[in-house]
Amino acid sequence: MEIPIHFPTLPLPSGQNIPILGLGMSHHGGYSHNAVLYALKSCGIRHIDTAKRYGNEELVGKAICESGVKREDLWITTKLWPGDYGYENATQACLDSCKRLGVQYLDLYLMHWPDAHLPGKSSREARAETWKALEDLYYRGICRSIGVSNFLTHHLEQLKEDCDVVPHLNQVEYHPFQRPQELVDYCKRNNIVFGGYCPLAKGQALTHPVVLRLAKQYGKTPAQICIRWSIQNGIVTIPKSTKESRIQENCQVLGFTLADEDVLALNSLHDGRHVSWDPTNVL
Repeated sequence: MEIPIHFPTLPLPSGQNIPILGLGMSHHGGYSHNAVLYALKSCGIRHIDTAKRYGNEELVGKAICESGVKREDLWITTKLWPGDYGYENATQACLDSCKRLGVQYLDLYLMHWPDAHLPGKSSREARAETWKALEDLYYRGICRSIGVSNFLTHHLEQLKEDCDVVPHLNQVEYHPFQRPQELVDYCKRNNIVFGGYCPLAKGQALTHPVVLRLAKQYGKTPAQICIRWSIQNGIVTIPKSTKESRIQENCQVLGFTLADEDVLALNSLHDGRHVSWDPTNVL
């Protein structure tokens, strides 16, 4: 496969440009050293998305080092686990993540989950205190951009009221069965870029008749149809895979465009199901 592919980027309010397609890690066997190296060296992937929770930051750091890709050409996202919420803890956790990844700064640092427990504080107060730490890390240049993950409209509204910096990005589950359009619209109105994980619905979308029909129509794989649909909806899309062949397949989504009526057909599959965490009941 010829490289590098230059993936389109989206501008963040921080002034940074985030590649619209990335490679995601996970914590259930979600790391393959060879796969990360392959993505970086053979597929032109420059956007790596991990988290402290996944337990593989050090391994990702080694792969980045071995890849030979310059740091300034990479986009590295990692996430702050709720066990590290609170001002001091969050600050230290970020520095620890940088050390494990072998980097001086993060391109994007996300609060991983809206539920927050700090002694004597409500979830809202705990989120605000934690976000203040991220703001200061942003002002110091340790985090070039800051955001949240799995936050719903009311969580974002509270942060807006309580803090100075509106999150630059909100990363949420996004696939044909879980297309939270009201949240997407809210983010758009408030200049928050929308990121989507689980674009294949953990494989559930790959066998749906509409997806299969479009795959046949376009001469593409079901995974490519789902990823292309997500990107065309303006979503920063983070598929996960530990298989080199799948990573190559997932990266080959720039050479075709879904017709408007086919995007609408996929949009219509939304049924509200979650295949990952559901933050609906988090106050």
